[in-house]
Amino acid sequence: MPAPVSPQRRSRTDYESDDPGDVSSEPDSPEQSSSSRKRARLSNETSLTSPPAGTPMTNSYHAQPDSLQRETLQARSGRRKHQPGSIVRVKLTNFVTYTAVEFYPGPSLNMVIGPNGTGKSTLVCAICLGLGWGPQIQHLGRAKDVSEYVKHGSQEAMIEVELAKDGNRFQCNIVICCTIKREGNKTVFSVNGKPQSKKAVVDLARSLSIQIDNLCQFLPQDKVVEFAAMTPVELLRSTQRAVASQEMVDMHEELKDLRRKQKDLQLRVTTDQDTLSNLEGRQRLQEADVERMREREQVVKHVQMLEVARPTVQYRRAKDSWKEAKERKRVAQNELSTLHQEVEPSLRAVNAKQRYKQQIDLVGKERKDIANKATEHADRIDRQFQALHDENNELEQAIGAEKEGSIKHKKDAVRLECLIKDQQIQLQHAPPDIDIAACNNQLREKQRLCQENETRIKEGQAQQRDLTRQGRERTLRVQQAEQSLSQFDSQEGKQYIKLRNLSSEASTLWQWIQQHPNEFEKTVFGPPVVECSIKDPKYVDLIEALFQRTLFVSFTVQTKNDFTKVSNIAHDHLNLSDVNIKTMPFGLDHFQAPMDEEDMRRYGFEGWALDYINGPEPVLAMLCADIRLQETGISMRDTTPQQFEMLQNSVITSWVTRKSSYRLVRRREYGPGAKSTQVRNVRPAYVWTDQPVDLTAKRELQETMKDLEEEIRGFETENKKIGDSINGFRRALETASRELRLMQDEKAAKQKAMGEFRALPTKIAGNEAKLETAREHLAGTTQRQKQHAEKQDAIAMDRARIALKFADAVECLRIAHNSLHEAEVMSIEATSDLSILIERNRSVKDLLTTKESEVQELSREVDKLNASAKQLLKQVTEIMSNDSDGSLREFFMSLPTAQTLEELDFEIESEKARLDLMHEGNDNTIREFEQRRRKIETLSSKLKDITAGLADLDNGIDSLRSRWEPELDGLVQKISDSFSYNMEQISCAGEVGIWKDDDFEQWAIQIRVKFRENEPLTTLTSHRQSGGERAVSTIFYLMSLQSLTPSPFRVVDEINQGMDPRNERLVHKRMVDIACGAAPPVVNGHQVSANGAGDEATRQDDEDQSGGSQYFLITPKLLHDLSYSRGMQVMCIASGEYMPEDRTRVDFRACVDRMKGLKAERLGSLGLGLGRNGEGGRLGIAAG
Repeated sequence: MPAPVSPQRRSRTDYESDDPGDVSSEPDSPEQSSSSRKRARLSNETSLTSPPAGTPMTNSYHAQPDSLQRETLQARSGRRKHQPGSIVRVKLTNFVTYTAVEFYPGPSLNMVIGPNGTGKSTLVCAICLGLGWGPQIQHLGRAKDVSEYVKHGSQEAMIEVELAKDGNRFQCNIVICCTIKREGNKTVFSVNGKPQSKKAVVDLARSLSIQIDNLCQFLPQDKVVEFAAMTPVELLRSTQRAVASQEMVDMHEELKDLRRKQKDLQLRVTTDQDTLSNLEGRQRLQEADVERMREREQVVKHVQMLEVARPTVQYRRAKDSWKEAKERKRVAQNELSTLHQEVEPSLRAVNAKQRYKQQIDLVGKERKDIANKATEHADRIDRQFQALHDENNELEQAIGAEKEGSIKHKKDAVRLECLIKDQQIQLQHAPPDIDIAACNNQLREKQRLCQENETRIKEGQAQQRDLTRQGRERTLRVQQAEQSLSQFDSQEGKQYIKLRNLSSEASTLWQWIQQHPNEFEKTVFGPPVVECSIKDPKYVDLIEALFQRTLFVSFTVQTKNDFTKVSNIAHDHLNLSDVNIKTMPFGLDHFQAPMDEEDMRRYGFEGWALDYINGPEPVLAMLCADIRLQETGISMRDTTPQQFEMLQNSVITSWVTRKSSYRLVRRREYGPGAKSTQVRNVRPAYVWTDQPVDLTAKRELQETMKDLEEEIRGFETENKKIGDSINGFRRALETASRELRLMQDEKAAKQKAMGEFRALPTKIAGNEAKLETAREHLAGTTQRQKQHAEKQDAIAMDRARIALKFADAVECLRIAHNSLHEAEVMSIEATSDLSILIERNRSVKDLLTTKESEVQELSREVDKLNASAKQLLKQVTEIMSNDSDGSLREFFMSLPTAQTLEELDFEIESEKARLDLMHEGNDNTIREFEQRRRKIETLSSKLKDITAGLADLDNGIDSLRSRWEPELDGLVQKISDSFSYNMEQISCAGEVGIWKDDDFEQWAIQIRVKFRENEPLTTLTSHRQSGGERAVSTIFYLMSLQSLTPSPFRVVDEINQGMDPRNERLVHKRMVDIACGAAPPVVNGHQVSANGAGDEATRQDDEDQSGGSQYFLITPKLLHDLSYSRGMQVMCIASGEYMPEDRTRVDFRACVDRMKGLKAERLGSLGLGLGRNGEGGRLGIAAG
């Protein structure tokens, strides 16, 4: 298993005492120091000691000896402190390749080295996941699921990251624990032992200025190339996130948002101004027409109001007529009263005679009522007499009935006596017994035989039906084969066969359409392979070169409904899928050639493709729309280079020659002159050719027909055999049925005889009862006849009395009629006298009648005029109810009071004649004019608001930019000073600037570098500089951000890959100087720290001894003799199949001590001593 080894630096006193004799002073065995091995947490002041004895830090190593721990603590006591948020410890369990490991990074530069595949980048992944960031591609570029980081064979992994305390919120180091569970792909977090959510952990990391998702701070191996290829715009964004305050980042985002809104408003202003200008221009053009139309509209409105005023004028006239008629009626009534007074003496005698006549008529009516009552009384007595007569007749009939009943009862008694004697004789002779069970068995046997025969008959009939069905299928197949065979001899049939070979499903659909032609709105045309033909066979290869297989078998419909119906039939009814349907609503005249015949021949063409093909117009129109037959040139000669050049500059885009077909494609997105030509070889035609008949297919059809006919004859023979069997079964069924019926009849007769014998006692008892009843009737007949005779005598006496009453009633009726006749005579005399008097006064009466008729007629006229006036008033009221603005009332009041309906009609006709002289215009013009006016007003108001908003945006941008831009310039200037200084240290040059644009989205970091003396500063791009130069520039840019960013640590994975040895040494030295604190340079007249900060930052570093940020530099290889500083910490990761099982055998400290002893011995033999390099912290050789 891989395991990191962190060589511990000893204090300066330890190095001073190093000599060959000191090697033996260290403990020889781990047992001597086991009591001092303790597990402690690392703080800012001291590093964590090794784990207790017996607890491995990795799979392969024991803890360090006690003396080495003391040396490590002494060395670390003089080192820099961990900045708040920097990584103090990383512990992994069952994570990727690690079973158990614990890292103790230093506060400055941490070199993580080891061969490829040992797990260096796994440490980077652990830091990312342990601090709450996910395994997404933008962070690590590795596995997408967090469960994939669990070691194979384990169910969960654990990451424990210890961060340095900040002294404010946290008084002790922060321990973040992340447990990854394979099942469910879950992660569980805790902070200092308390469970926390992933978001809380990320927020905690961000509060400590940790930005794992910022490539300026966290650059994993798979993102190195991505960072180097980052666009300047993205680099500015990442730089601000890394080194600037969140306020600056927010200001930049706000500026970009404001600029987007500004551009949108500017575009809207431009668009709205153009629209407003267009609307105003159109408004001015239509203003005169609208005025004329408004004048005409006023005339139309006046005519309409005059038409509406008709009921008002009619009501006025009707009201005047009603008043006049009412006045005439009053005059006539006065005249009638005067006339009545003048003729009153003459009419008095007539009235007296008339009253006398009325009295006579009243007396006559009373006498008539008396006569009617007398008549009713006589009729009532007559009805009583008639009722007695009817009752007497009923008694006569009852006596006759009694006599007849007596005779009948005598006959019944004799008959019943004889019947009883016969039944008693039958009772003495019982019928023979019947065996019901045996009869039923015989009947069931016969029924079974009948059912068996019926079943065999049904089975035979079913076999016959099956044979008949198979025979019909074979006959249909024979007919189809005959039809197919006949198609071999006709051109239409040959084309249908070709369609079937191209697409069997298309041929099936075409056959269905031919059988149902009347189910569509318009004619549905088949595929071009059956509908079209070539006019001249020599052009068939050229024409077919334009077609694809799907076009050959495409159907053509002329309406959308037909398209839907054909599609439903093909897919739902016939279950077809390889069907193409095209809709062509246009005619062939819709498609025209791009040029005339003379111009076409200049290009070397003999005609257009449409000229050489026959077919229905809709099919040809479909082909024109699909492959542009009307625009495709045809030539039997090859195209010359001159013609090809002319065609490229013409409107023709496709043509076919004897050997090739050409299609010219113009790509406007690549420029106005960009074009490409597709050339394909012309292959021999195979659809519209007169190829010989396929004799093999014809023979197969004939053999198929012969086999089918043989099967049909076999079916007929089998059917005949089955028919004979059915006839035999039917005869057997008839015999069994006949025997069954005879047996059933015999059984029924015997059962009937037995039933009648058993019923004889009951019948005898019933007949004896009937005989007794008949005898009783005979005994009471005489008594009833006597009673009827006595009733007849009483009725005769009643009839005599009623006859006397009827005679009295008739006498009263005679007297009443005589009185009635006397009154009628007197009435006739009074009527005659009254007539004589009336005749004498007829002239006076006629005068009164005439005057009364006149009064009545005037009354009717007044009523009629009143009703007419009310109806007109109702119409006027309805009209006025719709007058919401009072314009109608004002108009009606303006009309002349004495205006007649004729005058109104004349005025209406005059206005209409005026309308005829005025142009009517478009009805929508005024409406459009008013709508346009409202749009202009709305748009003007909108423009005013947008302009005000645009001014506010301008002010906001200027205000925000005045705050953000100076800060950004100062920030980039600091980065540029540090970057320039770093580049100067490797004899190169560089600077960092800002590319400024009106669009804040395009602002970018511009890095300019120079790696050679005789070349100018050039922008750093992925195309201009080499990979090593980009790597150097990238790491120097990252180092320039160190003191400007609040990030407590940075990770760079394999940034030295691609550098040459010189650049790698220089870059490494600069990183050591920056991370471990070299003397600050002076740039542009002020002191700049090695990492780019100013004097204040340098002084702060000197005060807290914290230096720059914590660095993790991960690389699989290092050069020899690189710069080293006491602030550095090197973590070596070793793993592989050759790692020893005994972990005590791997002791890097012992290896280093042994190497120092060997060097001391060799130098001692040379007379030299071993010293130290106090400045660099490296071992060196000094003169003895």
